[in-house]
Order: sequence, then C-alpha cells, then structure tokens
Amino acid sequence: MAKILVTGGAGYIGSITRYFLEQHGHSVIVADNLSRGHREAVPEKILRVIDLHETDRLTTLLKEEQVEAVIHFAAYIAVGESTQVPELYFSNNVSGSLSLFEAMLSAGVKRLVFSSTAAAYGIPDKVPITEDQTIAPINPYGESKVMTEKILEWLDRYREFRNISLRYFNACGAEPAAGLGELHEPETHLLPLILRAVQTGKPVTVFGTDYPTPDGTCIRDYIHVSDLAEAHVYAVEHLLKGGKSDVFNVGTGHGHSVKEVIAAAEAVTGKKVPQTIGPRREGDPPSLVADSNKLQRALGWRPKRAELEHIVSDAWQFAQKHPHC
Repeated sequence: MAKILVTGGAGYIGSITRYFLEQHGHSVIVADNLSRGHREAVPEKILRVIDLHETDRLTTLLKEEQVEAVIHFAAYIAVGESTQVPELYFSNNVSGSLSLFEAMLSAGVKRLVFSSTAAAYGIPDKVPITEDQTIAPINPYGESKVMTEKILEWLDRYREFRNISLRYFNACGAEPAAGLGELHEPETHLLPLILRAVQTGKPVTVFGTDYPTPDGTCIRDYIHVSDLAEAHVYAVEHLLKGGKSDVFNVGTGHGHSVKEVIAAAEAVTGKKVPQTIGPRREGDPPSLVADSNKLQRALGWRPKRAELEHIVSDAWQFAQKHPHC
C-alpha cells in the first residue's frame, strides 16, 4: 500500500476519494487551502493547509511524508465564474498545477492522477463521447484543464512523469458510509439544487425545454461520486504498478434528462419539486454522455451505482442532514 497526497481533498470529490483510498489500505495526506473545501470533510491529523502556489512547502511536504503518488483535485470548477474571471481560473488551475508538478519533480515523485473534465470536448462531434474526439473547450474552465493536460503530456515525454487524466461530467450523489456529500456555495449542480428546492420550496430553474431530446431538456451522464472516486483509486494503483500515462473518460455510458432527474427526485423524496422554466443557457449542448469503455478495458473499473434513483437516494440522505432553510 502507498502513501498518497490528495490535493483539494477537502472538496466534494476529493474528500470521498480520500475515504476510498483509505478503504483500499492506502495512507493519505490532504493538501487544501480551504478556500472552497471544508475542514470538517478531512480528519484533522491528515490535513495540511497549503496553497498550490506554495511550491517550496509542497516540496517539503512530499519529501517529509515520503509521498509516492499524487491525486490532484485542487481546481476551481464553476463554468459561469470562469467566464467572468478567466484569470482566476488560469492562475489556480494552470499555474497552481504547474507549481505542484515542479514540487513533485523536486521531491522525486513522478506519479499523478489528474482530475480533468469532459468540458475539454466542448460541443462534441458525436455522443457517446470517446477519448479520440476533438478537443475544443468553449469556456475558460475547460481550457484551463486542457492546458494542464498538455503540460502533463510534455512532462511524461521528457521527464518520465507518469500521469492519468480522468475526464468526467456530472458527478453527483453522496457516500453515506463516510457521511460525505456535495456542499458547494454557491451551488450550481442540478441534483443538489433540485433537492434544495424540495427542502426550501424555492423553485429550481430548468434551463430550456426545447432541445432536440425526447422530452426537450438536456441529457447528461450522471455518475455516482463513489464510482468516480473508485476510478481515481484504480488509476493511481495502475500508475503505482508501473502503468503508462493515459487519458480516460469516466461515466456510466447512459444519459438522463433534466426532467428524468426531477422525476427520480420526486420518487425518492415523495415530494413535488418546485420548478420554473428558464431560457437555454449559452453553450449548453443537448446531450453529453461519456463512453468509458477504454477505462473499463484498461483498468477493470465498472460503475456499480449507476441507477439514477440510487444516486438521488444517497444525495437525499446527505441533504436531509445538511438542510438549506
């Protein structure tokens, strides 16, 4: 078993990945500046409050803790915000990542799993999306992840810096056994907004009902956060065994519309979801579904919690313990 550093491990996906790493027997240290993460999501003894730009402190941490691999989540993720302050996203997501990579190289740590995004594909040529499709991000957030992936390609080629980038769309749900779930503020993701509408009575907005889909609303690939966390564990273990660098999509391979998610929430909660209809959002493709067959073939990973009502049920359990009034 290995000693692994998780950057951004106080955030949603990072904290649950930390939990699953420990379940697999690994020892974990979390580095997070807590600007958007939650201190309570990490056991105090393994939390180190460090910013990505503190290269020297990261180098010291990697050496002192004898870290063998890194899983890198510490990024800003809000697409809308990235269009308002692009410089913030390039500073944190690109410059911050480069600082981390420099620290790793200085410490002799050359295995990294990168939390990337299927926003790299922009509006895809075809659905389900395969890894060989055109890279064409349509917002600064997606571009910041693509730029980081390109840096990793060059580091792999010239510095033997082995890395895996995982591209995924709509992580959702919660991990009941760990008591961890989604707590963004402001919240921009569909499922927690739907559940918040149930809790508060304040309507959730459905953006567009005239898409060329069966019910007119956007279709997305919703993956349970615990399945996604396990994909990161499989990826880092692959690298620790000497596996080569690669890029993988992570998804269920099946899409659900906004109306289908609302229906599932009503079935799970037994309550109607207050909703209003808004206009389409600029840049929202009708359908985004990931083809993850490459990942399943290469690493043996499978989504185990793909049923929509399972995802909603776990998220609802968590939301009831963290009410929004």
